Amino acid sequence: MDVGGTSVRAAVVDAQGSILDTDRVGTPRDESALEDAITGVIEELRNRHEDVCAVGLAVAGFVANDRRTVMFAPHLAWRAAPVADRIAKRVDLPVTLEHDANAAALGEHRFGAARGCRVAALVAIGTGIGAALLLDGEIYRGAYGVAPELGHLTVVPGGRACPCGKYGCWERYCSGTALAATAIELLARHPGQSTVLAREASGDFGSITGRRVAGAARDGDPIAQRAVAELAKWLGEGLALVSDVFDPEIVVIGGGVSGSAPLFLDEAREHYTAAITGARHRPLARIRTAQLGDDAAMVGAAALALEACDNGEDGR
Repeated sequence: MDVGGTSVRAAVVDAQGSILDTDRVGTPRDESALEDAITGVIEELRNRHEDVCAVGLAVAGFVANDRRTVMFAPHLAWRAAPVADRIAKRVDLPVTLEHDANAAALGEHRFGAARGCRVAALVAIGTGIGAALLLDGEIYRGAYGVAPELGHLTVVPGGRACPCGKYGCWERYCSGTALAATAIELLARHPGQSTVLAREASGDFGSITGRRVAGAARDGDPIAQRAVAELAKWLGEGLALVSDVFDPEIVVIGGGVSGSAPLFLDEAREHYTAAITGARHRPLARIRTAQLGDDAAMVGAAALALEACDNGEDGR
């Protein structure tokens, strides 16, 4: 399962990483309702696949090193919550918990774009930004299980407010949420310049989403295209920071926004090359979209859950 700020997505995955079935619901804001939604999706898929043997939860939040507790999640209701144990008790299955970007990185390393790479970074762009780092195929978690929280690096001091409590975080300028926010700002500053987005919104800026902005950009809307160009700039700038710190051989771009990568990835690479330290004197990381697409976190979480079962970990 991939539990994000917008939706709870689930898949039945086999040992080869193939998805056999899927389901999804919207993400409730309340903690109890969220766990009800997760349990309901699990039971629905178990009704269709009786041989389900374990559950992997990929969560957009800080996961403790024991992979049982969600310590903090900017876009979810959990705070110091023993999520794995609660869900395991309700569904009577072993449950493994993992940060969503870590799960996606593992999925890509085992089955996708990062296969064979010794040092790989993943940047998952969705409602916010999740990130993961693999060293010799192993997740780097940091001392307390929260590394590398790249989405909350400050890129614009005093900039846009972030749900994490800070201002100017990278994800406030490079995410689906950021894409919508940028488009709304541009519409307000340049009324009359939008050919598609303004008409679709009909004055209701609250109805503008990142997905809608991307669609308008494909249709040639000047405001939407400027918003996408702004996202490309911040993606490139951020990836240069990532490479300066970690020096990965590949950066995999995942998450829901990666589905619109043809709109911005080439321009992001240009910004990346211009911003990285010593660009002309060092190998640059390959920047690729996730081969597993938006399913990477679900596939990685399922692989971790199966691995836990094979190792005899109860998870209950």
